[in-house]
Amino acid sequence: MLKRSMQSIAGTWVSGLLALLPITLTLAVVGWLVGVLIRSLGPESVVGRLFAAVGAPLTEDSRLAYLIGTLLLVVALYPLGLAVQAGLKGPLQTLADHTLRRIPLLGSLYDTTDRMVGLLDRTQQADLRAMSPVWCFFGGEGVAVLALAPSHETIPIDGRDYRAVLVPTSPVPIGGGLLYVPAAWVKPAEVGIDRVVATYVSMGITPPVATVSKARTGSIEA
Repeated sequence: MLKRSMQSIAGTWVSGLLALLPITLTLAVVGWLVGVLIRSLGPESVVGRLFAAVGAPLTEDSRLAYLIGTLLLVVALYPLGLAVQAGLKGPLQTLADHTLRRIPLLGSLYDTTDRMVGLLDRTQQADLRAMSPVWCFFGGEGVAVLALAPSHETIPIDGRDYRAVLVPTSPVPIGGGLLYVPAAWVKPAEVGIDRVVATYVSMGITPPVATVSKARTGSIEA
């Protein structure tokens, strides 16, 4: 009887834990993201000092200057957004093409960053048609990785055709690794870019529409 009572208590406790776990994990991820933002945009960061410099003429308190500067810059984003929607995006893109994109290393970095940011902006997804979701089967039939292919072109390396793929990071898919893998290992993934982002942001909890087995079956039939 005592054993059954203990099992019942333990089962009830586990049920409560499982009910609370998703909320706890969500808060943990949010806390981690907030920590990253604080380190990147906080008062002691380089960007934070820029915010403080904007608000410095209005107060001598450094923390208050940071808050005022941040508020002013946040408010300034709204008219900038209106200008972009009204057609400013084209001139900005042209300016970037004539400046940043012409600098060898910086141009490549800007182009990659612009593409990755476009994953979060539905209005830019038309510019991402060249970047298609793919499955990478390492070893030919090994580990399957959901990635993005910048193009369909192959690159000959040591007498073998390779393709460039971008493997995002989780849970923040803006970033990751650029890999050159044998072209035979890369198969089209019948998923949209939205699903790729959702899969990585959810750390795999949201699966792709096409399963690994379907992707491999489709590649064999092809």
